Amino acid sequence: MSSDLTVKVNSVGRAVQLYQAAVEDFDRETARILGVNSTDLRCLEILTTEPDEEITPRTIAARLRLTTGSVTTMLDRLEQAGYIIRTRHAIDKRKVLVRATSKVQERVRALIGPLVEEGEAEIIAGFSPDELDIVERFITRATALQQRHTTRLHEWTGRESAAGTD
Repeated sequence: MSSDLTVKVNSVGRAVQLYQAAVEDFDRETARILGVNSTDLRCLEILTTEPDEEITPRTIAARLRLTTGSVTTMLDRLEQAGYIIRTRHAIDKRKVLVRATSKVQERVRALIGPLVEEGEAEIIAGFSPDELDIVERFITRATALQQRHTTRLHEWTGRESAAGTD
């Protein structure tokens, strides 16, 4: 790799790290304001960004890699806070569906809306459609890489040390 490319790769890597830290900081503050923990916030994110999907506790458990028991406890907390409702499926009465309440949808919009609006005005508007295609391709590939390695860590047995020695 040429030294110019190495410098650029390092620069992009650092920018991604700083962006990831900024997202984590924003999420932490959002969770604080909502009075939930980070896992609860991820659950609410799933429910508020996919409101038309039929989301079950099992779906949430799979997405968040939690046991169904821990999801039940989390949903109890979120229901008590007025953030979710659980209902029976209209056809399959054995199935429970989980939905975000209008209360949490409004609170989330109030918290995240200004970020989205400014992002569209200050960031997205500064890129051409072709440049946005490149950005989307980068983020999509980076996300897939991150997900693969999250799975790798999730499946880690703990028998190996991080340094590779025991």
